[in-house]
Amino acid sequence: MCRLLKVKGQSLEPIYRDGDFVLISKIPILYGKIQPGDQIVFRHAIYGTLIKMIEEISPSGDDFLVLGMHANSVDSRRFGSIQKGDIIGKVIWHFKKS
Repeated sequence: MCRLLKVKGQSLEPIYRDGDFVLISKIPILYGKIQPGDQIVFRHAIYGTLIKMIEEISPSGDDFLVLGMHANSVDSRRFGSIQKGDIIGKVIWHFKKS
């Protein structure tokens, strides 16, 4: 299952800019195991749908620390780890806005 999503905000600039599109997949065979450095899209109960980079994975593989590229990014520094079940998908393709 793949989805095309529009990036909103500057959390992961300069990699992704506001208005870019990303293709995400929840099917592991398309991208392999999620690991630090990967970009994911996930749901957060308070902040909604977010795109961030995996910083660290717990030994159990169920909890993930995620970071944006900016010091003031809304990420694990503010809300702690996210759960594996919150992940919508891993970014597998990036379409830059023209």
